[in-house]
Amino acid sequence: VQLVESGGGLVQTGGSLRLSCAASGSIFSLSVMGWYRQAPGKERERVAIISSGGETFYADSVQTRFTISRDNARNTLFLHMRSLKPEDTAMYYCAGCSGYVCTGESDFRSWGQGTQVTVSS
Repeated sequence: VQLVESGGGLVQTGGSLRLSCAASGSIFSLSVMGWYRQAPGKERERVAIISSGGETFYADSVQTRFTISRDNARNTLFLHMRSLKPEDTAMYYCAGCSGYVCTGESDFRSWGQGTQVTVSS
């Protein structure tokens, strides 16, 4: 499954963005999908993940501000981001895991090319 992100851009502090991740094939095969981000000079970190059954997990830093969702019929993953902060500035990546175990980053074998999110102060 190939993944292509879109929806990034430049936004002011407090603003909102919706990221989309379109899959070339059915995302039914991806038991868990997620969003990761990497800021310059920092390691890539998990932002949010969602299982095929709709269970979600969020990083503490985005827990109350971001919402992950997936539309299996449209083979698309979304990340709704609200109350954005400068520290949210990063390249955001969509990822998918088709295995039975999807706990670590290395379990996610499908990755998009990333979409840049920049939050100005």
